[in-house]
Amino acid sequence: MDNQAEVREFLTSRRAKITPERAGLPAGSRRRVPGLRRSEVAALADVSVEYYAKLERGNLAGASPAVLESVARALQLDDAERAHLLNLAQAADGSDVLTRPRRRTARSWTPHRSLQWVLDAVTAGPAFVRNGRMDVLAANRLARAFYADLYATAGNQANLARFQFLDPASRRFYPDWDQAADMAVAILRTEAGRSPHDKDLHDLVGELSTRSDAFRTRWGAHNVRHHGTGTKRFHHHGVGDLTLAYEGLEMAAEPGLTVTVYTAEPGSPSEEGLRLLASWAATQEAGPPVSVRRGAG
Repeated sequence: MDNQAEVREFLTSRRAKITPERAGLPAGSRRRVPGLRRSEVAALADVSVEYYAKLERGNLAGASPAVLESVARALQLDDAERAHLLNLAQAADGSDVLTRPRRRTARSWTPHRSLQWVLDAVTAGPAFVRNGRMDVLAANRLARAFYADLYATAGNQANLARFQFLDPASRRFYPDWDQAADMAVAILRTEAGRSPHDKDLHDLVGELSTRSDAFRTRWGAHNVRHHGTGTKRFHHHGVGDLTLAYEGLEMAAEPGLTVTVYTAEPGSPSEEGLRLLASWAATQEAGPPVSVRRGAG
């Protein structure tokens, strides 16, 4: 991806989000642009207007960590945004090519059998491995049943972003579709900052931008996020509504890959739903599709 364009659009979009009041500056009058002026960001970051303008034009090469941190503070970047800025700076310097582990593609990577054993040992909830492009690379039985819609369409290629934006089934699976879509694009944006030379990611972004207006609009917002823990709502066509907590665990042995485990609050209807999902999965493996629904109460 074009590093200078990425830097320019990211910094411009972050500057537009900060109001003078939020930055502790007088609002004044006759503002022709949303957010702060370049001169105001430069003053807050304690750099010259000319130097900040150079950075915002996309020229991050050679910027010191201290300057980047000052800009991050001035733009009130959160942890994910700050990390994204540093990743863009590393890419501008070319250091990422030398220092970062090579990221395997979905086509060439297969899980070590012990990893599959670990996933299979998780029997109370879906557990799976994904990369930053949102390819599902390995899964336990509950995850395969949980993502039955994902696997049902060959065109999804077991990719959660393709499923989100190109498969109509995702509108049913994600009751909070817009929120899930925002998360998916933010994950891909974060990965683009970490791996700017990933051709598979380029191809995926190009495909989704061409085929989905919803993706293209979100991609242009340049939002990033750390996707480590939280709660999501789902509607599984076999067992109904589920509210699940998730934890994302980075794999030390395979940089760039994440193990995600979903679980339900003990004693909740969703915990019962996961038990029913296990039964549903067994019926799918044993014979024709059967809908398993939880009882009342």
